[in-house]
Amino acid sequence: MQPLQIQNSLTRKKEVFKALNSPHVGMYVCGPTVYSNVHLGNVRTFLSFDIIYRYLKFIGYKVRYVRNITDVGHLVGDTDEGEDKIGKMARLQKLEPMEIVHKYTNDFHDVMRVFNILSPSIEPTAVKRAPKYKTGKAPPISASTVVPNSQRTNMLKNK
Repeated sequence: MQPLQIQNSLTRKKEVFKALNSPHVGMYVCGPTVYSNVHLGNVRTFLSFDIIYRYLKFIGYKVRYVRNITDVGHLVGDTDEGEDKIGKMARLQKLEPMEIVHKYTNDFHDVMRVFNILSPSIEPTAVKRAPKYKTGKAPPISASTVVPNSQRTNMLKNK
């Protein structure tokens, strides 16, 4: 495998990339919340990671690329309060929430194909990963859903 140097944003130095379990590399990218059409700003994120994914594969790594689809639980405001974005769009369009999810997930995949962005190895959805979310009785599944944004920011500053 060719050596790869990457910028460590913590140390602000270039460092040689060392896979934890070479030649295998895991790459997780937070995917879209599917409540509206994809725009160019969204595409930039996925295009950037597509380039990284392709390059890692090109230099010989076996990459497991995971990109989630957020299909429930993304609130309208940044205060961790308010209405779910998908639920709101469903109410406005007089559709079921899963109809909104289906429509905009398909739109997302169509746009990814237009830009020739490779599909991930795995693309889980929140509802499939946590079926209890359908009933509203599920516990949070990650720290980001437990800790409000303001506290997360403060936690990062204190590390």
